[in-house]
Amino acid sequence: MKKAVIVFSGGVDSVCMVSYLKAKYELYGISFSYGQKADREIIAAKTFAKKLGLKQHKIINIGFMKELYGNSNVLTSSKRKIPSKFDYSIVVPIRNAVFLSIASAWAFTLNASLVAYGAHTGDKHYPDCRPIFAKKLELAFNLGEIDGINSRLRKNIKIWSPYREGISKSDLIKSGFKTLGDVIFKTWSCYSSQKFHCGVCESCNNRKTAFQKAGITDKTKYLK
Repeated sequence: MKKAVIVFSGGVDSVCMVSYLKAKYELYGISFSYGQKADREIIAAKTFAKKLGLKQHKIINIGFMKELYGNSNVLTSSKRKIPSKFDYSIVVPIRNAVFLSIASAWAFTLNASLVAYGAHTGDKHYPDCRPIFAKKLELAFNLGEIDGINSRLRKNIKIWSPYREGISKSDLIKSGFKTLGDVIFKTWSCYSSQKFHCGVCESCNNRKTAFQKAGITDKTKYLK
């Protein structure tokens, strides 16, 4: 079976993406601790890596990024307030490029043919989620290993996301729910790190809307 490296946050998007791909690929998950407020997503990632039977799951500490990012965005800043709807302050500068660079390095060493992350059509506000970004990055990474690819020591990789196939967040949730059932409500989407989802941040609101559009009763525990 072909191998794929999955950027695996423990959120509903990445968990449902794994359930979508697992029939076709042997999956290797990689999660990143980058100084984000929502450190509970790492706990969720560990749990779902076992539930979904990932071949391997690595948690990479890149906490030094918090210092580099500083107060440039609300997800790593201790001073800025998280908004309830999209605002560009939520965007962590080229976060996906950082994640995908490391994931692709691992993919080349594993001879994996796919690197996947959970961007979907609802992520249009995020430049590093768009298909054009993934395609350009894919081209650059394969050029960076072109001699190994031509000598057949490495495999050409594709950087894939649900977005590249026109899949929405609600479509992902429908697919994931078929595999996971009510366990899906244990995924972590919230930008904060409280005992339960806050229910008011932009990510919580997107989660609520997606379950509603999917026609699935949302059993996530929200504080509000």
